[in-house]
Amino acid sequence: MGEAFSNIVRSNDRVAPTADLHVEVIADFVCPFCFVGKRHLDGALKAVQGPSSVSWYPFQLNPEIPAEGLPFDVYLTKRFGSPANVEPVLQHLTDEGRRSGIDFRFDRIQHVPNTLPIHQLMQRAETMDVDQSALAEDLMSGFFEDGRNIGEIGILIDVAERHGIVAKETRDAVGNDAIRQAVVTREARVRSSGLVGAPGFLVNRRLLVVGAQSTDNMVNAFDRAMFGEGSDSLVSPALH
Repeated sequence: MGEAFSNIVRSNDRVAPTADLHVEVIADFVCPFCFVGKRHLDGALKAVQGPSSVSWYPFQLNPEIPAEGLPFDVYLTKRFGSPANVEPVLQHLTDEGRRSGIDFRFDRIQHVPNTLPIHQLMQRAETMDVDQSALAEDLMSGFFEDGRNIGEIGILIDVAERHGIVAKETRDAVGNDAIRQAVVTREARVRSSGLVGAPGFLVNRRLLVVGAQSTDNMVNAFDRAMFGEGSDSLVSPALH
């Protein structure tokens, strides 16, 4: 994507409405709100039952995290401070996840990875015409529900192979400087648009939905983007 999202939305105010739905997801794989938002997106796409496509854009929730990642307890302390601050946040996420069909198991998470290699795998998946959303589902589920360190190359290979990506392709994606630079460049374009958090959902290049919105809100956003007037206004975040 060569333009900032805000520019795309504004310039597309004059684009004719279309019944074809395309959603560009801006998310990270260690972001619990992104997992919730992804499930709500899935529900909304199922509800509308029309022709649709989904693509994924990289957004690192913690771009400053060391390449080797951090122990989960250290990560939580850095992000939220004292344990007294952490517990209500995790409980809120657990409750919200349950309503979305997600079994958040924060007790199983031992390590939070640097997600750049994961985004590189997703970049390769896009060029291979792999279902990125299905791959993202398994990555997020592996991290949040099973406590797997999805930053480890062996685990990435295991998950990717379920989606037809052989081990060599995964190793090449993670070790490829050109793919790494492509991911960094794409994320920089996202951030240059003014988006400072995730998830975000750009619908038909007309409407940017920010936050883990409810399924009903997503369906309404689809209607506005496909059949209503274009808008550059953001939908208010539902969860954060």
